[in-house]
Amino acid sequence: MTPLAELLRPRTLDGYIGQQHLVGQGAPLRTLIEGGNIPSMIFWGPPGIGKTTLAYIISNTLQRPFHTLSAISSGVKEVREVIEKARQEQGAILFIDEIHRFNKAQQDSLLGAVERGTITLIGATTENPSFEVISALLSRCQVFVLKEFGEDDMRRLIDSAVRHYSTHGIEVVVSEADALMRVSGGDARKLLNALELVVNRAGGGRVEVTNAVTSEVIQQNLAYYDKQGEMHYDIISAFIKSMRGSDPNGAVYWLARMIAGGEDPLFIARRMLIFASEDIGNANPNALLLANATFDAVSKIGYPECRINLSQCACYLACSAKSNATYMALKNAEQAVAQWGDLPVPLHIRNAPTKLMKRLGYGEGYKYAHDFENNFALQEYLPQGLEGSRFYEPGTTPREQDARQQLRARWGEKYGY
Repeated sequence: MTPLAELLRPRTLDGYIGQQHLVGQGAPLRTLIEGGNIPSMIFWGPPGIGKTTLAYIISNTLQRPFHTLSAISSGVKEVREVIEKARQEQGAILFIDEIHRFNKAQQDSLLGAVERGTITLIGATTENPSFEVISALLSRCQVFVLKEFGEDDMRRLIDSAVRHYSTHGIEVVVSEADALMRVSGGDARKLLNALELVVNRAGGGRVEVTNAVTSEVIQQNLAYYDKQGEMHYDIISAFIKSMRGSDPNGAVYWLARMIAGGEDPLFIARRMLIFASEDIGNANPNALLLANATFDAVSKIGYPECRINLSQCACYLACSAKSNATYMALKNAEQAVAQWGDLPVPLHIRNAPTKLMKRLGYGEGYKYAHDFENNFALQEYLPQGLEGSRFYEPGTTPREQDARQQLRARWGEKYGY
């Protein structure tokens, strides 16, 4: 039986839900598609947000031969076979799902065909392609970032499903959608899987979807609901939240679940490397050092031994003092950039490599900190209009309170520390 998510898969851009920043009227990807001359590209975004569907729509719109491979089950042999078929075709598209799972040799096998235009590659990944796609291949592809669905997008999906069931004689009334939204987590496939389970349990006729019914059905059918293996994302979330909550027992349990499930150890190590800065930061700078050393050790050792390195790091991070102050500082600064745009760099801290720039005042009045007592000189580093703006707010850990005292001693009232 064809799943509901497959039955509702749109065939045109006008029927595609979400990603309006890419496929809305006048948006960059839509412009490329309508121009009929698309580059090789990588779709990067969370699961269930339409990466595969978008690839199908591009092929259908341009009427191009379409080949698809899964990086989980395909190797160099399968890639070469597809490339050989594409030589006999005009403008063939090769879609590779989860391209981040291809190793270097597998990605290398694509290079020549992409360079010569034998194939137009569309890769889909949930991982940052800067880390997971080799630079030679990445430089030949345009990266498009897809976003998770918002509430309006999810309601459009629900309405679409209701109309579909109506044409098949089933009246579906969604009186409460909060549980559907919650269990889907912005994933369209999960949303439609959940709704399909509720409708199938009712057995036809009139079906009322409520929060209570949805929650009950999902708990009873968790294995089917997660049949695509997307609990992978829930488990890594539980792992991160356990470390953030300073619970080494929870952290090592979810780590063991990932190891038992065959999770890529570098995926786990990379998440801990991010966590060390995002959730610990300067409360304990050694956390980043250990996380980086763990990533290095895992890349050298691999399973099964590297699971010991992962456990050591996970327990250390969970037990460490926590602070998101540096992460929030960046968020605050990014908000200022978004609000005020590209404010000019103050003249005194501009680079002045030429005589003309010096005559124009570049670098004039700059105080070289090392020429002053305690290697500090009071001067302005922010652009005009943002003077005195405080983006970094030290946390309450001992290390950060020391940093606050130093900032207060240096800057006085300027930043209000």
